[in-house]
Amino acid sequence: MSHFSYCNKQVYYEETGEGTPLFLLHGNTSCGRMFEQIVPKFAERYKVFVPDFLGNGRSDRLEKWPSDLWFEWAKQVKALCEHLGLEKVDLIGSSGGALAAINVALEYPKIVNAVIADSFEGLEADPGITDIIRTGRAQAKQFEGFVNYLRSIHGDDWEEVFDADTDAVLRHAEEVGSFFHKPIEELSVRMLLTGSIEDEMFPKGHCKVLFDDICSKTCMAEVHVFEHGGHPAMMSNMDEFVELCDVFLSGGKE
Repeated sequence: MSHFSYCNKQVYYEETGEGTPLFLLHGNTSCGRMFEQIVPKFAERYKVFVPDFLGNGRSDRLEKWPSDLWFEWAKQVKALCEHLGLEKVDLIGSSGGALAAINVALEYPKIVNAVIADSFEGLEADPGITDIIRTGRAQAKQFEGFVNYLRSIHGDDWEEVFDADTDAVLRHAEEVGSFFHKPIEELSVRMLLTGSIEDEMFPKGHCKVLFDDICSKTCMAEVHVFEHGGHPAMMSNMDEFVELCDVFLSGGKE
């Protein structure tokens, strides 16, 4: 088990495998454990680093989460790169982790080879999706299976973690809006966008509309949409996703 210091807090991360550094960035209400099944597949070819963002999993807790959450997560990724002495990394982010990954690419492009952004909301908070999150989060705590999952990854304070995340997401929608500090037009590294038509977290077909919009703004983006699978697409289409990443991260060369 490894930790690094960030703003006087301890951030947990795991590393496994050998090869090009690859970061897997978890989504909201989760932690690095969400990638337990897929890490071994990537570790056959990459040196995989999986952090738990502050407040989540095995990292230190926060008194109050920042409303500009995914920008803050990006700064933690940059700090981990500095801690490890890594000059260039590949990033795969899922859901909220995808927002963090894109923020890293926009803010610190010199340390990023390529980004894969999977199953995320958009360029800015959508009022309809915010309402879905607000009602869905309240209902989710009524399901024993989901509660047991949260307890298994966060510990006995799972509810405080879950509520703090929800509060940050809702405050972001009210106070910040945009998920990024720079326009997507300034993206200077290659990015693969992935998502599922059937993603239950968003309106059906959300990813196609979003990805078309992003591709109209930057020539750095490529797209792969899965016809089936839930949220996130990368875990519900795991084997195909890993193959897709291998091709993309190698620059399209076998």
